[in-house]
Amino acid sequence: MDDRTFRNAMGKFATGVNVITTLADGEAHGMTANAFMSVSLNPRLVLISISEKARMLDKINTSGKFAVNILSDAQKEYSMHFAGQMKETHTVEFDWMDGVPVIKNALANIVCNVQSKQIAGDHTLFIGEVKDINFGEGKPLTFYEGKYGEIVEKEIRQEI
Repeated sequence: MDDRTFRNAMGKFATGVNVITTLADGEAHGMTANAFMSVSLNPRLVLISISEKARMLDKINTSGKFAVNILSDAQKEYSMHFAGQMKETHTVEFDWMDGVPVIKNALANIVCNVQSKQIAGDHTLFIGEVKDINFGEGKPLTFYEGKYGEIVEKEIRQEI
């Protein structure tokens, strides 16, 4: 199979959109990602996957910390900014948790210390031990088949 076939199949899995942030060399850095998952409740662990081509790889390796910022459906611009999809430059004002930059008003900010990492193909998988969490209200920004989406609420009726 070719790369496009694989990517198209993976695009059938709807995901939330996250911005991974870290502090390296005295500067806040961010990268849009959807490769994120919860790993363990005890201890509290999450996993992110970073491409070997991404500048964020060296930043997380240097800092040993990262935050996963789960975006709301009102934060598409943040996703596009950190994915390099916007022509104009934007200044992002970060909040800070445990010395790590986080996206303001995200659905959740999950601050982690790198617990371990594993090279897997052309990516590095970082397992992060969760140190702090902040969360708010709203609907998630989603991604499906290469496009942003939204959650539409439907009334569910059950017959008894």
